[in-house]
Amino acid sequence: MKTYDARLVADDPHWTLIFVRELDHPPEQVWSALTEPGELDQWAPFATEEPLTAPGRTTLTMVDGDERTDLPATVTRVVRPSLLEYSWGDDVLRWELEPSGHGTRLTLRHTLAQSGMAAMVAAGWHLCTDVLSRLLDGNPVGVIRGRDAMDHGWAELRSAYASVIG
Repeated sequence: MKTYDARLVADDPHWTLIFVRELDHPPEQVWSALTEPGELDQWAPFATEEPLTAPGRTTLTMVDGDERTDLPATVTRVVRPSLLEYSWGDDVLRWELEPSGHGTRLTLRHTLAQSGMAAMVAAGWHLCTDVLSRLLDGNPVGVIRGRDAMDHGWAELRSAYASVIG
């Protein structure tokens, strides 16, 4: 099973998962998918009712089948179309977009509040960015999140990432 560039770095007192993915679409198109509620709901592990395009408080809703859990979030940095940073519960997500060939190098720096979660988180983002890539290609496959991920190779991905990032 193919894994993407991922590594774990100490960010005292937390750990930051750095996950890199090459996408065949320009930064502006990827930016829209990262910030617009209608697009996020098609690929991300959460839903939101407000665009993530301006600093301020918001709510990101974890979705797992019929279960929905609201988590507080604060958008802290927005530099369109190259940088988006926000809290998600106790975690911090920093999305960096840079032109790469005819597409975008997407780098996610996910600072984890809980140690020992990196391989699970990497597997989840792997599936999410696979869905994102298909969405951007115009060939959406539907969101894969929560328990549904188990039916799409999440356990195997978790094991593969555990061997890569420890």
